[in-house]
Amino acid sequence: MLVLVAPGQGSQAPGFLEPWLELPGVADRLGDWSEVVGLDLIRYGTEADADEIRNTAVAQPLLVAGALLSAGELFGAESAPTPARVLGAVAGHSVGELPAAVIAGALTEREAMALVARRASAMAEAASVTETGMSAVLGGDPDEVAAALEKLGLTVANNNGGGQLVAAGTLEQLAALFADKPDKARVLPLKVAGAFHTTYMEPAVAEMERAVAGLTPKDPGVPFVSNADGAALTDGAEVLRRLVAQVSSPVRWDLCVETFQRLGATAMIELLPAGTLSSLARRNLPGVTRVAIKRPDQLEAARALIAEYADRAHETAE
Repeated sequence: MLVLVAPGQGSQAPGFLEPWLELPGVADRLGDWSEVVGLDLIRYGTEADADEIRNTAVAQPLLVAGALLSAGELFGAESAPTPARVLGAVAGHSVGELPAAVIAGALTEREAMALVARRASAMAEAASVTETGMSAVLGGDPDEVAAALEKLGLTVANNNGGGQLVAAGTLEQLAALFADKPDKARVLPLKVAGAFHTTYMEPAVAEMERAVAGLTPKDPGVPFVSNADGAALTDGAEVLRRLVAQVSSPVRWDLCVETFQRLGATAMIELLPAGTLSSLARRNLPGVTRVAIKRPDQLEAARALIAEYADRAHETAE
């Protein structure tokens, strides 16, 4: 089974969209989406520095655009198979759930771009109330790590599996964690501007509820694996409800991975700007073929994998 995943905030890097502008139609698509989100995505994706694209209001639309661009290159041609024909499941990490919902068939591209603009501004506003952030905690004894986080009042915002947690809280709390790390654990500050997926983001939930009020999602043609609990969803309304709640709820990527395993995943494609989820899969999904898309020249490997699974689907149908 082939799984397709979209990365979350922190995956962006300066200039990551630049080589993609050489492909036909990409500049037009980015121009259209720029009007939807009210940002110059081309400039931010090619010229902006790391500090500019660290801004939540910029990073989230930029990441959704990147994932959708690469997905369009894989499935947009008339000769390409549809996602429903070749994919066994789709998922996204945090904001990556929005392009995943598009690929699954629940939302349109423009709906996702409009929604991420509201999501990003609401989360940026919520993050501005208190200086907060996030740090990855790698390794260490799980009980000792949990005790250290609880002692400092930090929240586990992400559980990425394989002994990788993401702690969220105030900058003072995170500094204290860095200064006194749990035994045998590494602590790495992340390039994000707030304590996402915690109660600090609750004001953004109300804004998201208003943002989705006029949307009528379709039922996914591909199972959508939810960050909340790893459930494989086929109901569009439930996908939309979870996209709203996810803003202030922990990302349980570990449970998504368990679902991939249960469904029989044998290959995974990570959309632009890939790397983070493929790296996690190296540890958490051993033996699964991985293709990470960062540059246009990596599309060929992804297309070859899609063609292989399209052939398998055809053989099964016969």
